[in-house]
Amino acid sequence: MTTWITICDTCKRDDWDAETHTQTDGEALADLVESTDHSLDVQTRRVSCLMGCAHGCNVAIQAEGKLAYTLGRFEPSTDAAAGIVEYAQKHAASDTGQVPFREWPQAIKGHFVTRHPPLPTKND
Repeated sequence: MTTWITICDTCKRDDWDAETHTQTDGEALADLVESTDHSLDVQTRRVSCLMGCAHGCNVAIQAEGKLAYTLGRFEPSTDAAAGIVEYAQKHAASDTGQVPFREWPQAIKGHFVTRHPPLPTKND
């Protein structure tokens, strides 16, 4: 089953300035996440606005039938991108989407904003 990393490409951190930046912080983070090696069961996509502006840069980690997470407050860096991808790979390997805290990459600790239960199926 595919785990998706959904990256907000419109996120701008508080220090973002149109005169000194050629792309949004979200675009920069998306570029880094997309260029980080990941397994076939992890895919990326960009969206314009995850509505977490107070927590920018934001990503969502999602897969059908699994817990979903929103993470934020990232700086667009290679360390953040690597941590996001590593966590998504662990999410993909988990039957429920839950990853034990001891397995979280250091780069994502302190960045969780929300957790959502999987959507119910017709039989739930």
